[in-house]
Amino acid sequence: MRTNEIPSAIDAQWARVRARLKTEFGEAQFKSWLKPLTLVSIADGAVKVAVPTRFMQDWVRSHYTDRLCALWRGENNTVRSVEIVVQTTAAPAREPALQSELGRANAVRIDGYRPTKSFAVPAARGPGEETEDFGAPLDPRFTFENFVIGKPNEFATAAARRVAEEAKVPFNPLFLYGGVGLGKTHLMHAIAWHIRKRHPQRKVVYLSAEKFMYQFIRALRFKDMMSFKEQFRSVDVLMIDDVQFISGKDSTQEEFFHTFNALIDQNRQIILSADKSPSDLEGIEDRVRSRLGWGLVADIHPTTYELRLGILQNKAERLGAAIPPKVLEFLAHKITSNVRELEGSLNRIAAHAQLVGRPITLESAQEVLHDLLRSSDRRVTIEEIQKRVAEHFSIRLADMHSPRRARAVARPRQVAMYLAKQLTTRSLPEIGRKFGGRDHTTVMHAVRKIEELRSSDHSFAEDVELLRRMLEA
Repeated sequence: MRTNEIPSAIDAQWARVRARLKTEFGEAQFKSWLKPLTLVSIADGAVKVAVPTRFMQDWVRSHYTDRLCALWRGENNTVRSVEIVVQTTAAPAREPALQSELGRANAVRIDGYRPTKSFAVPAARGPGEETEDFGAPLDPRFTFENFVIGKPNEFATAAARRVAEEAKVPFNPLFLYGGVGLGKTHLMHAIAWHIRKRHPQRKVVYLSAEKFMYQFIRALRFKDMMSFKEQFRSVDVLMIDDVQFISGKDSTQEEFFHTFNALIDQNRQIILSADKSPSDLEGIEDRVRSRLGWGLVADIHPTTYELRLGILQNKAERLGAAIPPKVLEFLAHKITSNVRELEGSLNRIAAHAQLVGRPITLESAQEVLHDLLRSSDRRVTIEEIQKRVAEHFSIRLADMHSPRRARAVARPRQVAMYLAKQLTTRSLPEIGRKFGGRDHTTVMHAVRKIEELRSSDHSFAEDVELLRRMLEA
């Protein structure tokens, strides 16, 4: 026989049961195991309560079912049993028994509570669905179709496609590495989109190493480690970006190590990225570093002019912007640091032309991007200056740091200090330290002396200007 209480009475009973559970078992246990419980139905003396994972189902059954049943009987003498079921979706449908009591038009959760997101292990998803809180959202622009392939990234791209297309795990882990803005994140997102499209039943989770650490710390804080482990060890494909972020974080590395081993043992695919190869990562334990290099390590080299031009042409086509070829070639030559800056410069030019209503020319592009072009100019180092000046004046590189004061050594050293002041952003004390630990006043004296000689000695001024042009080339 179904219960005949009105919805508000059932709601009040469930609220009191939850309050008693929290009082009896304490804040930590309640948050970890009891807060996510959701009332599904009451029918014929049986209460059905849902949990988000099978792991939690086993734990709650063995540790809390008897007490749950007793508390329910104290609130409702028709209750004879409590059943724990698994509901993995974010908002499970009401069972008819409970829906009929609450009214189908207003079928909402009895306690108005959604399971804590940190417990939610994702169910099978279609290509457009995301895992809330657990993983990070995927950028719809980052697909294989939008990725421009060239010599610097062709090996990494081939490896990424192989992992995305194979039903079985071809190599584990796939480790992508390269500098900032070269396409690592784009390739990882492309793999995720491809797998979700071809194998929607597979659980694919992408997140940054920073977010992995955040989830780990959160689990420790709320004494929720069992659910954390259940989350990360129940996926089919785990993708972690910027692994170098866990350098020096011993506890996070420990948990990452065990998660890595658990997934490998279950033949689940792991895909990682970093700014350096596994062997060059500093602050990473040897046992973790060795596992990072177990599978296939693929590097992405800095872009070439041809690849940068191809990326710009692809981007301009997708923007639907009429960018003159000369402007694209100019950008490909000038902005060599990374692809993000390259694409950002094109966005700025297109937006400026659209908003101002002027045609895009080489001159207007230089005007719009004056700050970016200035920062993208080649940055000269003090070491390069010392080496080039030493070669030009036929002295040893060691003389740049030595205490020798002979004019044949001191004058070139002063020239190098002058050029370091003109061509770098280093402070005077920093420049002094690079020249054998000299004081900043020595650098100031050198700069003044070279400026005097340039104004009075034409031949010497030509020498200094030649050195400047060589270093800036």
